[in-house]
Amino acid sequence: MNKISADAIQQIEQLNRDYICALDALDMPAWLACFNKQGQYTFIAEENYRRNFPIAFMLDDCYERLQDRVTQVVDIQSDSTEHYQTRHFTQLTSVTVADDGRYQAEFNYSVYYTRSDTKKTQLLCVGRYIDLIDISNASASYIDRKAVTDTNVLPRYVAYPV
Repeated sequence: MNKISADAIQQIEQLNRDYICALDALDMPAWLACFNKQGQYTFIAEENYRRNFPIAFMLDDCYERLQDRVTQVVDIQSDSTEHYQTRHFTQLTSVTVADDGRYQAEFNYSVYYTRSDTKKTQLLCVGRYIDLIDISNASASYIDRKAVTDTNVLPRYVAYPV
């Protein structure tokens, strides 16, 4: 087992902070910057993840689809979606290093949302992030981020990545 340096853990934590701050600010270019060119993002129910069903709320299986997600949120949805404000809360629960030097990390998350019309805040989803992270040139980036939500049914349409 490889020992994980405090610096690597700090970089992983910073990458997660950059990610959730970008989403809470709805700064989609900053969200995209958290992924490297091999990046993938999946938002999936735990049951589908556990059963290895390829059915997801969002499935961006290559960097070009991540770019499409940014375009969708910034340009296409801008005037056709009931917008809401998110607040992400996360806790790092594990980090391991693979033989190839990449890092696997898990974070628990909860995401709250506030509707712009009612200003009422509710819980959107709770789950865990399962990450594959590259740290090179003193910079961390996601190769793969899976947001695995604990439930199959969400309280509203999800317009933005979790």
